[in-house]
Amino acid sequence: MTRKIFRSILLVSAAVLLASLCIIMGCLYDYFAQTQERQLKDELRLAAYAVEEHGQAYLEALSVQDYRYTWTPDYRLTWVAPDGTVLFDTVEPAEAMGNHGGRIEIQEAFARGESSSVRYSDTLTERTLYYARALNNGTVLRISISRITVLALVLAMLQPILLVGMIAVALSAALAGWMSRKIVQPLNSLNLDHPMEQDIYEELTPLLRRIQRQRSQISAQVRELQTRADEFEQITGNMNEGLVVLDQKGTILSINPAAQKLFGTDRSCIRKDFLTVDREHEMSQAILSALEDGHGEVRTEQNGREVQIDVSRIESDGAVIGTVLLAFDVTEQASAERSRREFTANVSHELKTPLQSILGSAELLKNGMVRQEDIPQFSGLIYKEAARLVALVEDIIHLSQLDEGGAMEWEPVDLLELANSVAAALRDSGEKKHVRLSVTGESAQVHGVRGLLYEMTYNLCDNAVKYNVEHGSVEIHISAQPQGAVLTVRDTGIGIPSEFQSRVFERFFRVDKSRSKASGGTGLGLSIVKHIAQYHHGEIKLRSDAGSGTTISVRFPRLATAGHG
Repeated sequence: MTRKIFRSILLVSAAVLLASLCIIMGCLYDYFAQTQERQLKDELRLAAYAVEEHGQAYLEALSVQDYRYTWTPDYRLTWVAPDGTVLFDTVEPAEAMGNHGGRIEIQEAFARGESSSVRYSDTLTERTLYYARALNNGTVLRISISRITVLALVLAMLQPILLVGMIAVALSAALAGWMSRKIVQPLNSLNLDHPMEQDIYEELTPLLRRIQRQRSQISAQVRELQTRADEFEQITGNMNEGLVVLDQKGTILSINPAAQKLFGTDRSCIRKDFLTVDREHEMSQAILSALEDGHGEVRTEQNGREVQIDVSRIESDGAVIGTVLLAFDVTEQASAERSRREFTANVSHELKTPLQSILGSAELLKNGMVRQEDIPQFSGLIYKEAARLVALVEDIIHLSQLDEGGAMEWEPVDLLELANSVAAALRDSGEKKHVRLSVTGESAQVHGVRGLLYEMTYNLCDNAVKYNVEHGSVEIHISAQPQGAVLTVRDTGIGIPSEFQSRVFERFFRVDKSRSKASGGTGLGLSIVKHIAQYHHGEIKLRSDAGSGTTISVRFPRLATAGHG
C-alpha cells in the first residue's frame, strides 16, 4: 500500500509539474507575442508617418549600420510600389528582390488599407510576422519580424527545463515518501482486536464497523468450533474404541487415545501419513476399498492385541474428503470365542468317553451277553463312569456360576481352620496312597465365600494327593502378612514341566491325560481354583519342576470385597 501511495503521489506531482510548465510557457509565450504584435503595429504606424513625411531618406537612414552604435533594428521594413515592385528594403537591395505583388499581406493592404500574415520556416522552428499599411501616396509599407516557435523555445530551454524537472521530481519523491509513510502509519498501527476504539481516519469508520461485526461473528464461530472440538475430544478421548480420521491422501487428521494405544503411537503422528503408523498391506487395501466402495474392514494384530478395524468413507457435497477408522479391541472376545469352541469340544469329548463305556456295558447286560459272575464288574464300571459324568457336569455348572458372577454370601473365613477341615477330609485318600497331609502356619482371616474357598483349597490339595508319589507329603501353609493372607499348598509329587505351567489353569488341560483319567480327574479342578481366586481378588503363583514337586500359592488382599474379580 505504501508503494502504491508513493507512486500515485509521485505521478500526480510529475503531472502537475508538467502541466504547470506547459501552462506557464504557453501563457508567457502568448503574452510576449501579443506585446510584440502591438509594438510591431506601433512601429509600422510611426514608420508610415515618417516615410510619408521624409520618403526614402528615412528608410535609408534606418538601414545604415554603424558599429559605433549598440542598437540594431529588430524589424525589417519593405516599401512596395502599387505594381508590387520593391522600392526599398532595410535588409536587402531592392533590385535583388522580386515582385511582392503576390504577397497576401500586400494585396490586402492595397485593398483594405492594412493587413497582416504569418509564415513559418521550413523547420517549423521560426515564424515571421508581417504587417502592411497603405500610404497616402498609393504605396504600401510592410514591417516584419522573426520570432521562434514554442517548439524552438522548448528545445532552447531543454537543459534548464530538465534540471528543474529533476529537482522537482526529487523533491516530489521525498515528499511522496514522507506523505505515504504518514498516511500508512496509522493503518499499520491499527488494532483489529478493538477497531472501534481508535481514532484515525473518519473515512475508515464504515470499514472499521464492518471489521468489528465480522470479528464478532468470527469470534462466535471460533468459540462454537472450539466447543465442538472440545466435545469431540471429550467424546473420542473417553471411547474404548480407537478412532482415526484420515484425509483423502491418507494423512492423519485426528487420533484418539484408544487408537494411540492400539497402534503404539502418540499425537506426534498427526499430520503424518498413516503408513508411518501401520504399514500392513491389508490395512492399506481396506483404506483403498473404503475410498472406492465406501467401506472396508480388516482384522489384524497390534502390539499383541487382536483388533477389528472398520474403515468408512467421508463425503462432503458429493466429494470424497477422507476416511474414518474405527478400531475395536476384540482380543477378549476372540479369546472367549476360542475358549468357547475349545470348551465345547472338550466337554463333548469328556462326556462322550464315559457315555460310550456306560452304553457299551449296559448293552451287554441288556442282551444277556455278560456272565453272572461278571455282572458286578460291569455294574461297577457303569457306576464309576456315571459318577465321572456327574462330577464333570457339576464342575461345568460350577464354572458357569463363577463366570456369571452371581451374588453369594460373604463372611469372615479363617484360612487355617479351613485348611484343617480340608486335610481331615482328604486324610483317607492320602493314606491309600501313603501320602502324608500336614497343616502349618498361623490363623489368617479373609472376607469371602466360605464354600468357594473350601472348594478351592480342596481342589489344590486333592491334586497334590492324586499326582504325588508313594510315601510323599502335602503341606498346607497359612501365613498372615501386612498385605493380606497367603494360602500355600506344597507337594512332593511328579511336578509340572515348565512348558506346560502356563496352561495348567486352562479348562480340560492335562499334562498327562492317561494318568488324569486313571485318577478320575475332570480336567477342571485348577480352572475352578483360578476362577475362585479371581472372584476373591486373589493372585495365584505356581512354582514347579518336573520330578521335584509343585508349590501353588494364593495371595488374598487383607480386605477382600464382594464381587467377581
